[in-house]
Amino acid sequence: MKVVIDTNILISAMLRDRDPECVILYISESESWVWVVTPGIMAEYREVMARKKFGFPPDLQEKWLGVVNRAALLNDTLATVSLPRDPKDAEFLSCALAAKADFLITGDRDLLEFKLPGTAIVTVAQFIRLAMPGIST
Repeated sequence: MKVVIDTNILISAMLRDRDPECVILYISESESWVWVVTPGIMAEYREVMARKKFGFPPDLQEKWLGVVNRAALLNDTLATVSLPRDPKDAEFLSCALAAKADFLITGDRDLLEFKLPGTAIVTVAQFIRLAMPGIST
Protein backbone atom coordinates (compact mmCIF):
# COMPACT_ATOMS: atom_id res chain seq x y z
CA MET A 1 0.00 0.00 0.00
CA LYS A 2 1.21 3.49 -0.80
CA VAL A 3 0.83 6.60 1.32
CA VAL A 4 1.68 10.29 0.99
CA ILE A 5 2.13 12.18 4.26
CA ASP A 6 1.51 15.92 4.45
CA THR A 7 4.10 18.09 6.16
CA ASN A 8 1.70 19.04 8.95
CA ILE A 9 1.56 15.39 10.04
CA LEU A 10 5.35 15.09 10.13
CA ILE A 11 5.63 18.31 12.15
CA SER A 12 2.90 17.11 14.53
CA ALA A 13 4.85 13.88 15.05
CA MET A 14 7.94 15.91 15.92
CA LEU A 15 6.04 18.14 18.35
CA ARG A 16 4.14 15.43 20.25
CA ASP A 17 4.58 11.75 21.02
CA ARG A 18 1.04 10.87 20.02
CA ASP A 19 -0.99 9.55 17.10
CA PRO A 20 0.95 11.27 14.27
CA GLU A 21 4.22 9.79 15.52
CA CYS A 22 2.56 6.37 15.95
CA VAL A 23 1.26 6.47 12.36
CA ILE A 24 4.57 7.58 10.85
CA LEU A 25 6.54 4.95 12.75
CA TYR A 26 3.97 2.27 11.83
CA ILE A 27 4.28 3.16 8.13
CA SER A 28 8.07 3.48 8.22
CA GLU A 29 8.55 0.14 9.98
CA SER A 30 6.02 -1.86 7.97
CA GLU A 31 6.93 -3.80 4.87
CA SER A 32 3.32 -3.45 3.72
CA TRP A 33 3.54 0.33 3.32
CA VAL A 34 5.46 2.59 0.96
CA TRP A 35 5.73 6.27 1.90
CA VAL A 36 5.95 8.18 -1.37
CA VAL A 37 7.61 11.60 -1.64
CA THR A 38 8.82 13.90 -4.40
CA PRO A 39 11.88 16.15 -4.39
CA GLY A 40 9.50 19.06 -3.73
CA ILE A 41 7.92 17.32 -0.75
CA MET A 42 11.35 16.51 0.70
CA ALA A 43 12.36 20.15 0.27
CA GLU A 44 9.20 21.27 2.05
CA TYR A 45 9.79 18.83 4.92
CA ARG A 46 13.31 20.23 5.38
CA GLU A 47 12.24 23.87 5.07
CA VAL A 48 9.36 23.59 7.54
CA MET A 49 11.40 21.59 10.07
CA ALA A 50 14.03 24.33 10.05
CA ARG A 51 11.59 27.16 10.80
CA LYS A 52 12.59 29.04 13.92
CA LYS A 53 9.02 29.08 15.24
CA PHE A 54 9.27 25.34 15.93
CA GLY A 55 12.69 25.50 17.54
CA PHE A 56 13.61 21.96 16.51
CA PRO A 57 17.26 21.30 17.32
CA PRO A 58 19.38 20.04 14.40
CA ASP A 59 19.68 16.54 15.89
CA LEU A 60 15.87 16.18 16.07
CA GLN A 61 15.55 17.39 12.47
CA GLU A 62 18.18 14.86 11.38
CA LYS A 63 16.45 12.07 13.31
CA TRP A 64 13.15 12.67 11.50
CA LEU A 65 14.76 13.24 8.11
CA GLY A 66 16.48 9.90 8.69
CA VAL A 67 13.10 8.25 9.28
CA VAL A 68 11.81 9.76 6.04
CA ASN A 69 14.93 8.86 4.05
CA ARG A 70 14.87 5.24 5.26
CA ALA A 71 11.15 4.77 4.68
CA ALA A 72 10.25 6.93 1.71
CA LEU A 73 10.32 6.11 -1.97
CA LEU A 74 11.27 9.05 -4.15
CA ASN A 75 8.88 9.58 -7.04
CA ASP A 76 9.82 12.34 -9.44
CA THR A 77 6.97 11.66 -11.85
CA LEU A 78 4.13 14.01 -11.12
CA ALA A 79 0.61 14.19 -12.39
CA THR A 80 -0.76 17.70 -12.64
CA VAL A 81 -3.29 18.79 -10.06
CA SER A 82 -4.22 22.44 -9.71
CA LEU A 83 -5.12 23.80 -6.30
CA PRO A 84 -5.29 27.59 -6.51
CA ARG A 85 -5.90 28.15 -2.78
CA ASP A 86 -2.53 26.71 -1.82
CA PRO A 87 -0.17 25.68 -4.64
CA LYS A 88 2.09 23.85 -2.13
CA ASP A 89 -0.76 21.45 -1.43
CA ALA A 90 -0.93 20.60 -5.13
CA GLU A 91 2.45 18.85 -4.82
CA PHE A 92 0.97 16.35 -2.35
CA LEU A 93 -2.09 15.73 -4.50
CA SER A 94 0.04 15.36 -7.63
CA CYS A 95 2.35 12.90 -5.86
CA ALA A 96 -0.59 10.84 -4.61
CA LEU A 97 -2.17 10.77 -8.07
CA ALA A 98 1.06 9.86 -9.89
CA ALA A 99 1.98 7.16 -7.34
CA LYS A 100 -1.58 5.81 -7.22
CA ALA A 101 -1.38 6.20 -3.46
CA ASP A 102 -3.98 4.47 -1.36
CA PHE A 103 -3.92 7.24 1.25
CA LEU A 104 -2.90 10.85 1.66
CA ILE A 105 -2.70 11.67 5.38
CA THR A 106 -3.22 15.32 6.28
CA GLY A 107 -4.65 17.71 8.81
CA ASP A 108 -5.24 20.38 6.16
CA ARG A 109 -8.96 21.11 5.72
CA ASP A 110 -8.49 22.18 2.10
CA LEU A 111 -6.92 18.83 1.24
CA LEU A 112 -9.50 16.89 3.25
CA GLU A 113 -12.25 18.44 1.11
CA PHE A 114 -10.51 17.47 -2.14
CA LYS A 115 -11.54 14.32 -3.99
CA LEU A 116 -8.80 12.32 -5.68
CA PRO A 117 -9.66 9.19 -7.66
CA GLY A 118 -8.29 6.06 -5.99
CA THR A 119 -6.81 7.88 -3.00
CA ALA A 120 -8.47 8.30 0.38
CA ILE A 121 -7.54 11.69 1.82
CA VAL A 122 -7.75 11.18 5.57
CA THR A 123 -6.81 12.53 8.97
CA VAL A 124 -4.48 10.64 11.29
CA ALA A 125 -7.46 9.35 13.29
CA GLN A 126 -9.19 8.12 10.13
CA PHE A 127 -6.00 6.40 8.96
CA ILE A 128 -5.68 4.60 12.29
CA ARG A 129 -9.27 3.39 12.06
CA LEU A 130 -9.05 2.34 8.40
CA ALA A 131 -5.52 1.04 7.99
CA MET A 132 -4.13 0.08 11.39
CA PRO A 133 -6.48 -2.62 12.64
CA GLY A 134 -5.75 -3.80 16.13
CA ILE A 135 -3.37 -0.92 16.85
CA SER A 136 -4.29 1.22 19.82
CA THR A 137 -2.66 4.55 20.42
